[in-house]
Amino acid sequence: MDSGNGGEKSPELDWLNVGLGFGFIIFNVILSGILGLEKDISASLVIAALRCIGQLSLLTVVLKPVFSGGPWAVAGIVFLFNVLGTFEAVYNKSKRRFTPKIPSVFLSMAGSTIPVSILGSRFAMNHEPFWKPDQYIPVLGMLCGSTISGMVVAVSFVLKEIQENRDKVETYLAFGASRFEACKPIATEALRLALLPTINQMSVIGLIAIPGMMTGALLGGSSVEQAAKLQMIIMFMINSCTTLASLVAVTLTLLIVVDPENRLRLDKVDSEKALIWKARDRVIEGVVGGVKSAFGKVFRRRNGGEQNKNNGVGVRDGERQPLLG
Repeated sequence: MDSGNGGEKSPELDWLNVGLGFGFIIFNVILSGILGLEKDISASLVIAALRCIGQLSLLTVVLKPVFSGGPWAVAGIVFLFNVLGTFEAVYNKSKRRFTPKIPSVFLSMAGSTIPVSILGSRFAMNHEPFWKPDQYIPVLGMLCGSTISGMVVAVSFVLKEIQENRDKVETYLAFGASRFEACKPIATEALRLALLPTINQMSVIGLIAIPGMMTGALLGGSSVEQAAKLQMIIMFMINSCTTLASLVAVTLTLLIVVDPENRLRLDKVDSEKALIWKARDRVIEGVVGGVKSAFGKVFRRRNGGEQNKNNGVGVRDGERQPLLG
């Protein structure tokens, strides 16, 4: 790509710069506390920021050997991204789950991100071979991130509506409608909600917002024209990938929640937290309880010592205090 900034390099960043950036998160947490917002919001914000730091640090360690490796290393990263994305969508992002959701989400995600990324990288971006690690893996990561969000929104809406509007769906089924006919309004609205963020993003891109991929290309030395064309291709790939994954995920969800005899199988829907998050909550509660208990003991000891000291001032053994003066 041709350089558009005179060959200037981006400034080197260290952990001090990251700490300064983390200050914006701390500001939001303090602001939330001042406004009296729920503590869960601040806790979720801090946990997400710490996860961001840890995961990106781990990613740098993983990608260094992959960028110097061959196609099998890239294939391993592709499989790893889809597996981790599946567990993220099922256990962390979704309040409702069904059995078996992991295979359904993995099939939806891998069946959309892999073919779209391969075709887009090879033909739309003219990368040969298409699996060049430094070009293919960032594109795949963006596709996976957008696909997770779309699938979670679509599947969560379908499960919520089927649970809350069970009578309406069963009425349609009782009057002879197929499971897809009875659930068509729900599926249509789920797909609309899943695609709404990407549609809105494409509507304002370049006019109000400069997206991350274009910013990265400009910082990397590409010309403005090349960076804009690259961002167009990325946005079209993201939209296609999100649409395909959400459509497949919604279809598989309806096939499982409504059986071939046109009966609702809500017994397969689970709203409880996953075991891993229950264990995490117990650990956090234990740590918070231990810290509170320790501070409480220190505070009580300090107050007790001050009270004893005040009681002993001005009063000697066997001496009465005067009532007046």
